[in-house]
Amino acid sequence: MGGCCSSSRSYLKDRAFSDRRRSQTAPPSNGVEIPAGPVVGGVPAFAEFSLADLKAATNNFSSDFIVSESGEKAPNVVYKGRLQNRRWIAVKKFTKSAWPDPKQFADEAWGVGKLRNKRLANLIGYCCDRDERLLVAEYMPNDTLAKHLFHWENQTIEWAMRLRVALYLAEALDYCNTEGLPLYHDLNAYRVLFDEAGDPRLSCFGLMKNSKDGKSFSVNLAYTPPEYLRNGRVTPESVIFSCGTVLLDLLSGKHIPPSHALDMIRGRNILLLMDSHLEGNFSTEEATVVFDLASRCLQYEPRDRPNPKDLVATLAPLQSKPDVPSQVLLGIAKPEEAPPTPQHPLSPMGDACSRMDLTAIHQFLVMTHYKDDEGTNELSFQEWTQQMRDMLEARKRGDLAFRDRDFKTAIDCYTQFIDVGTMVSPTVYARRSLCYLMCDQPDAALRDAMQAQCVYPDWSTAFYI
Repeated sequence: MGGCCSSSRSYLKDRAFSDRRRSQTAPPSNGVEIPAGPVVGGVPAFAEFSLADLKAATNNFSSDFIVSESGEKAPNVVYKGRLQNRRWIAVKKFTKSAWPDPKQFADEAWGVGKLRNKRLANLIGYCCDRDERLLVAEYMPNDTLAKHLFHWENQTIEWAMRLRVALYLAEALDYCNTEGLPLYHDLNAYRVLFDEAGDPRLSCFGLMKNSKDGKSFSVNLAYTPPEYLRNGRVTPESVIFSCGTVLLDLLSGKHIPPSHALDMIRGRNILLLMDSHLEGNFSTEEATVVFDLASRCLQYEPRDRPNPKDLVATLAPLQSKPDVPSQVLLGIAKPEEAPPTPQHPLSPMGDACSRMDLTAIHQFLVMTHYKDDEGTNELSFQEWTQQMRDMLEARKRGDLAFRDRDFKTAIDCYTQFIDVGTMVSPTVYARRSLCYLMCDQPDAALRDAMQAQCVYPDWSTAFYI
């Protein structure tokens, strides 16, 4: 087991390097800080997460953080979590038996992780640590389509919103198909999620195979594509069949087996099939178009079903309220904006820093007994080497850059001086601290200020920072 784990980690590192070269993005991160790389619509680049960070984000995979519809009984439990950078995430925890091969899991995750689209709840990372197999995606806070259709409490989904859900689902499938990932496993109303703005998104988890042989339907056989029952494999046409069952869900507000629904459609009992909770507030013409489309999706022969572009072309003209926000159509509250951070007046020192007025900053330090390092270090003749001269030259260049407000150069020179480690200079730490502050690196500034204050306790540099 240990050898397999070691080889898998080695593979993941090699994979990260090769993908970085291909995509020019930052390598996978073992921390919760989102790595540098392309960001599309606010979605960070795909990354590798450590198990420790995902445990921290989910309170050690607490049952209180489970968001799976079936709770802990779900075969692959989904947790919500929050990273240190405050981003909410959804973490899907697979069993090792679902993905026994870590290389295959990494391959699948990286393939899906390349997708970025506003119609998807995008995949932003994964973790493969010993027996653990986890996927990390954008968190969708407003429940599933199944919850809003079948288990609603306050109001049902109005007709215009149902048409929007159908279109957005079709657009998501069309995008995945265009990007070379036409297979979606176990597509149903639980796979459609609503984001903060109330827009429907297709969960990216269904783009990952749940096992190496692709056998991934967990729903009742009455809703399973007929060809899947024959050969046990998902095909692009199988996905269209499943999309047809979701269209029926949207029309009826119930999870009706396709065979029963098709019998009603053939008998033209469309009105009997419609969700009674709509109370007649829908267009019969539009409903007929959707019924016909669902019927085509549910054809027994896969070749008789439409493709994703056909779905989009049929559903796009039916959108009757394109300018009404999804929040309004879905009947959810607008997310509260975080209250603005209270503005406290700057101290005189803070005001000098905000103006980058080094003269004023120096004056404040002088008033608090700030002084140079004279007498702090005694050098023997033996220590006066070329390395020492180079180090002192670096200090001199740093001081010149500091006076010229070339903060980046000053940081580089002072770092060269500090890294040698022969002399300990509180002045250099204090000045590099101020340079970091001017370069908007407050954490580094505070570290240096604390070092300066440790070396020379009479200085209150850290307290000012």
